Amino acid sequence: MNSYPKRTLFFSFCYRLVVLLLLAVSHVGAQHSSKEAPLNLVPNPGFEKFIGTPDRWFYRGADFARTARYWFSATTASPDAYGPAIKVPFDWAEKGFGNRKPHSGKHMAGITVFGCTDGKPHCREYIQIQLTEPLVVGQNYLFECWVSPLDRSMYINNIGAYMSINPIRRTTDEVLVREAQVAAPNILKPTKPGAWMKISGVFQAKYPAEHLLVGNFNDDEHTLNTAVGADVYNYAYYYVDDVLLQKAPPYLTVPVPDDDLTKQKMAPGKSFLLKNIYFEFDRHELMPRSFVELKKLLGILTKYPTMTIEIVGHTDNVGNDAYNTTLSQQRAQSVVNYLVGNHIHKNRLRVRGEGEKKPISTNETEEGRQLNRRVEFVVIKM
Repeated sequence: MNSYPKRTLFFSFCYRLVVLLLLAVSHVGAQHSSKEAPLNLVPNPGFEKFIGTPDRWFYRGADFARTARYWFSATTASPDAYGPAIKVPFDWAEKGFGNRKPHSGKHMAGITVFGCTDGKPHCREYIQIQLTEPLVVGQNYLFECWVSPLDRSMYINNIGAYMSINPIRRTTDEVLVREAQVAAPNILKPTKPGAWMKISGVFQAKYPAEHLLVGNFNDDEHTLNTAVGADVYNYAYYYVDDVLLQKAPPYLTVPVPDDDLTKQKMAPGKSFLLKNIYFEFDRHELMPRSFVELKKLLGILTKYPTMTIEIVGHTDNVGNDAYNTTLSQQRAQSVVNYLVGNHIHKNRLRVRGEGEKKPISTNETEEGRQLNRRVEFVVIKM
């Protein structure tokens, strides 16, 4: 009669042990065996995931962020998204925009990368995304993406990748001149119409960047260009697909800092900040970068199977109090949903939204508001 509870406890112990081992492997991250393929740090590499169901083009940089999930424009210039449900406006379709099959899947993006001298609205466009984890200083990385020029486009070189610590959000459609980590040295001219070409290169991270931008990071004067055929446009436009960023050997061991969540002592009544928890703008969906920290919390809850916690969401003071309270509650609930989806029982979790009521910094600066937009957890019992 007593064997069943013992077997249950035994299997429960085995399950927790397996989960802890899996979390430990995922936490190491930077240590790869020769047989293990490194992960792509770009969360939506082929633009296959969308917010809602897009059915048309947009004309502002902010609109692109509402189309391709996790991607956004670094300036007010508007990159383009393509897919079966997206209708290209007639006047642009007549110019050939959208007349290309994606490199893979059903979707792709498109950006203008040259033509400021001769005057084209939004003559330079950049697509930007937050990586699933920050770059490790000293680690080698492989960047790849596939590009194909618009029919009758000019051909150029220099298209590539720039890594940024913070997101770049410009209020103009300016040219971003940066030292790209990887850029095509030669003019990207296809061997046949409609062909896709791979841009590829390895670089060593010099700083812990968290954002990847794709585009041309040179002005027109320092960009090689050529026009082939008749009736060529006075600008260069390329489709982009299948963006890849992954670690390249040798793989470095990443040290765990003393303030890391995994090194903190848990006790009832103690509150802990969940670092690097990100949500889509003005929404409660978790960004993939958040999963690094949430896996640590998942490991703690697995280690202490009787622990009960409360997830608390906070916002800045932008917007009215009622809206912020609701948003903070929804964001805290998103964290709870992640934990429940990873086998943490819902009875061990509480949720609360504080809105803008408990700031930890000033709301007068963007830096302060960013600190106030946070998620914490409080240990209720061990």
